[in-house]
Order: sequence, then structure tokens, then C-alpha cells
Amino acid sequence: MVTLDDTAAPVAEKSVESSASAVEWASIFGGALAAFGVTIILLTLGPGLGLATVSPWSLTNPSPTTFGTVAAIWLVVTQWLSSAFGGYLAGRLRTKWVGIRTEEVFFRDTAHGLLAWALATLLIALLVTLGSAATAGVAAAAASSPSGTPVSPEAADQARKIAVAFAFTTSLSLLIGAFVASAAGALGGFHRDEA
Repeated sequence: MVTLDDTAAPVAEKSVESSASAVEWASIFGGALAAFGVTIILLTLGPGLGLATVSPWSLTNPSPTTFGTVAAIWLVVTQWLSSAFGGYLAGRLRTKWVGIRTEEVFFRDTAHGLLAWALATLLIALLVTLGSAATAGVAAAAASSPSGTPVSPEAADQARKIAVAFAFTTSLSLLIGAFVASAAGALGGFHRDEA
């Protein structure tokens, strides 16, 4: 005998999510390549601007510390501008998805900006690593004096301090660059959906 019960168990709804990946690699690669290109442009422009401010015939050249600080600031600005450009393109070029909650669209655009930043950073790191490996022998030869005696503890400590400052500045710059790329990806997605 079958009885009707008001406390019947609910039936699970069918999933409406697509089986396609939410990651669109074409837009990520496009954003990463754009960020890489902007980085190369700005990295070649920076030394030109820096060298234009100094002259071997002038007694009022900036000190090496000032020159190094300005160079570090230029590298940070380069990283942020290229991250913003690449992230924006990744978010803007991503296919518009309709019928998905607004916060999910925002998340996906942000993630695409972040992934474009990560890929561009990987490409730059690979390029820097290859360049560093090629010049490591020259640096090792320059680190010792012509007589073969080791570097003084005065110079070793200075090199350590520079390396620490470089590591902290680079880490902070990359962290902020990741945020900038993510925010730019969200902005690019907003502009994509506005059109």
C-alpha cells in the first residue's frame, strides 16, 4: 500500500554548470605576451633615461646610491605597468559568459588577470635566469682581485646588504604586481561586459 507523505525527500537539481573549463588560455597567453612586451620596452627605455642624466664631464652627477634607488623604482614601476596592461587584456579578451552570477564572472576575470601576470613573470624570470647564467663566470672573475686573494669582508657585507634589499624589493613588487594584474583583469572584464 502506497501512502502520500508530506515530508518527502527533496529531489536533487540537475547541475547547470558547463563541463568546459572556465580558464581561457588564449586570453591568458595574450595578456602575458602583452605584459612581456611592455616589460621589454620599459626595460630598454629605463637605462637610456638613466644614462641621459649622467655625464662623464659633469661634476653634478647623481650619487651611485641615488642612481641605484631610481633604477629600483623604475623596475618596480615597469613591473606594475606591465602587470596592469597584461591583466587588463586577459580580462577584456576573455569570452563573455552569460547566465552566471556576477561574483563568479568577477572572480574569473580576476583569475585570468592573475594567471596572465604569473605567466609573464615566469617568462621574465626565465629570461633573467638565462642571462644570469651567461654572466656568472664574469661576475665570479670580477669578485676576486687580480692576485687571487678573496674579496674583503667589507665588500662581502655590502654585497649581502644589496642582495637582501633587492630580494625584499622584488618580492614586494611582485606581490603588488599580482594584485594590480588581478584588479586590471576585473576592470577589463567590466569593460568587456559594458560593451
